[in-house]
Amino acid sequence: MIAHSEWKGGKIFEGISESEHSVFFDADPSHGQGPSPMETVLMALCGCTSVDVVSILEKKRQPLEGLRVTATATQAGTAPQVFTHIKLTYAVSGRLSRKAVEDAVALSKNKYCSVGQMLEKAAAVEHEIVFEDGEPEA
Repeated sequence: MIAHSEWKGGKIFEGISESEHSVFFDADPSHGQGPSPMETVLMALCGCTSVDVVSILEKKRQPLEGLRVTATATQAGTAPQVFTHIKLTYAVSGRLSRKAVEDAVALSKNKYCSVGQMLEKAAAVEHEIVFEDGEPEA
């Protein structure tokens, strides 16, 4: 896997992947032109675990109707400002089994999500599941 970034002027950088997709990073505190590199790390974590959870729930034939994963992070106060704590909240909707959702989140955390595995080396990662349609029966 290969990626590179190009400075576009000011505090704007373009990150380009081997598959030729790009994202613009804005290092200015306002982030008016794009997310900061650290915001994209959180976005990657949310995306990685979301892919896992949807795939696992589909294999379990769970009628998932919606999933939103939100990452709330705390950074160290001094450089390097690494994440020290991340809370992932999985908001799910559909007539789902609590056990199936809990198992899917656990499998993502413990086995499949490579982004999460890397981040857990630096930060405590906490997981919470919210059932948007109310608590499931089982």
